[in-house]
Amino acid sequence: MAEWQTHTLIIGASISGLACAASFQKRGINYLVIEKEGQIASPWRNHYERLHLHTSKHFSTLPFRKYGRTIPRYPSRLQVLDYLENYKAAFDISPIYNSEAVSVKKESGQWITETRQRIIRSKYLVMATGPYGKPRTIGFKGMEGFPGKIIHSSQYKTGSEFKGKKVLVVGFGNSGCEIAIDLHEQGAFPSMAVRSAVSVVPRDVLGIPVLDWSFLLKNLPPRLADQITAPLMNLLIGDLRKLGLRKAPYGPLECIQRNARVPVLDIGTIRLIRQGHVKIFENIDFINGQNVHFIDGSSYPFDAIVAAIGYYRDYADFLHVEEDRFEDLKLPVGKQKLFGKDGLYFCGYWISPTGQIREIAKDAQKIAADIAKEENLLGN
Repeated sequence: MAEWQTHTLIIGASISGLACAASFQKRGINYLVIEKEGQIASPWRNHYERLHLHTSKHFSTLPFRKYGRTIPRYPSRLQVLDYLENYKAAFDISPIYNSEAVSVKKESGQWITETRQRIIRSKYLVMATGPYGKPRTIGFKGMEGFPGKIIHSSQYKTGSEFKGKKVLVVGFGNSGCEIAIDLHEQGAFPSMAVRSAVSVVPRDVLGIPVLDWSFLLKNLPPRLADQITAPLMNLLIGDLRKLGLRKAPYGPLECIQRNARVPVLDIGTIRLIRQGHVKIFENIDFINGQNVHFIDGSSYPFDAIVAAIGYYRDYADFLHVEEDRFEDLKLPVGKQKLFGKDGLYFCGYWISPTGQIREIAKDAQKIAADIAKEENLLGN
């Protein structure tokens, strides 16, 4: 098997990998990017068609390059892809495509990354694959007898294929809520099975993105910040219990701190529920033929089920390091005790209350600065 040598290896060529590559260029750091797919930003290419950024474009840029003025506040999936393609071209980033890491370990002071084509040795290694890997397994009791389609939300593309059908969306995260909107807009009849208590905030408050408000409160303890904003949130969202939803016992910022789960940024789902366009059910108990039975004893027939149940937080099975490296990722980069230990870095793994892409951009520049410091590089 062929062997390559590089100073710094970046695994992954989506948002995190591109941000790191550009940041390394500015610091004069020699690097190589490998990507298991045949193009950059595969997750964004594979998402459902209606997807938009839920965070403002002003807080969703990568280092050194903004969105164009004509792009709306909340760019669409295709507009994000265009931005990333232009970003790649602007910094002349050239990933090695179809190169999947199957084993990564530290040996004799170097990181040894094995792909199916070659072995790559590097002094520094950056994991830019993101914290979420495989879709969670769908496992509803009795689902094998369901006559309609059951898919994970990662397989959902557009509501047009469900026009005129009764569709149950399982889960009440940001993806599930936007899929419910898309189903309604495309002429389907969506319902949602809500498995747990939820935290919901409006996407905009007084015409300002809610994450901009979060940025202003980021230096306060999460519980205190939630207490300050609670009256306004309650006024804008209303009593979720009247809609058949259970409210989370913690505020949105504390939920992120405790569970690494972002709140639902409401872009219209709550209004559709109030208007009766989206029905709310309890968690699924079992499925019998076309009928879905819920834990409160009710049942209802559906034509299809979309399981918006998330992804496993697996950190990549191919990386052979101590478990405490992954525990450390529950903290922001600035507070990680093992940041850069043994030349290993993670970009974009901490779930940020002020926007994930913004956090990725910050991570990338901190990683570049740390490597440059170690190497006594001045940058440009």
